Amino acid sequence: MYKRRELGYNSWLMPATRMKTNGVANARTWGRGRRHVLIGLGFAVCLLMINGIVGDNGAFALMRARAQYADMANAVATKKAENARMREQWRRLETDPSAIEDIARRELDLIKPGEMLFIVRDAPGARKKEER
Repeated sequence: MYKRRELGYNSWLMPATRMKTNGVANARTWGRGRRHVLIGLGFAVCLLMINGIVGDNGAFALMRARAQYADMANAVATKKAENARMREQWRRLETDPSAIEDIARRELDLIKPGEMLFIVRDAPGARKKEER
């Protein structure tokens, strides 16, 4: 008589015959090995998925890169606008001498010969009278 684990039958009605294992000593050991391989493959797939989400080239890195791209695109647009403003100012300074005079008066506090400069300062008592 054969032991139950060595029997290869689907129901109790089938005759008891020995299973062909193709060189494997016990059919259950092959099943365990297959199970271990499947568990290992499942673990590897899980690791790859986690790496795809969190890794250096994963989904989070992609979102960070898109945010950086948007920030840099805004910075480029700002610099282009500033560049256009400066080109316009340069063109105006080349063609309009009154623009040069205006900048000299405003930024350098220069005056023409013969003009008088008056500097008006607030008196300390004047503010107290206004507040009342």
